[in-house]
Amino acid sequence: MTWYPIFLDLRGRKVLVAGAGKVALRKTKSLLEAGAVVTVIAPETDTAFAALDVRYLARKARPADVKGKSLVFAATNHRETNQRLAQAATKLGIPANIADAPEECTFLVPARYRAQDVHIAVSTGGKDPRIAVKVRDKIRQALQKEEEPHA
Repeated sequence: MTWYPIFLDLRGRKVLVAGAGKVALRKTKSLLEAGAVVTVIAPETDTAFAALDVRYLARKARPADVKGKSLVFAATNHRETNQRLAQAATKLGIPANIADAPEECTFLVPARYRAQDVHIAVSTGGKDPRIAVKVRDKIRQALQKEEEPHA
């Protein structure tokens, strides 16, 4: 499969994050930075969520929760719940990402780096995110060296 890279304007858009562990927290923080209006649904959350400006529902996520959202992130530790959420989103034409199953996603989140107006995204199409992170870090290092004042 060939993925089509894209940058989205999420300012004011409603996004669902199902799950509240470390992966969900990382995704939620980056969504908030992009201006998304985030709803997090999980029976329990990581304490770090308390400091975030999100709508939190303390329960298990249900397929009906995807209605009205622009994006759906399924990051629970229940495989079946993740699949049901992604399927419900896909039926409604809403892009869905399952944190641990890139082959079932309709979009992927790349390893990203941003410095002022430069935005860099690196992806391996879900095959090996560690390689994408390594490439991103090498690009970041090269750009930071370029920005260093020369004597």
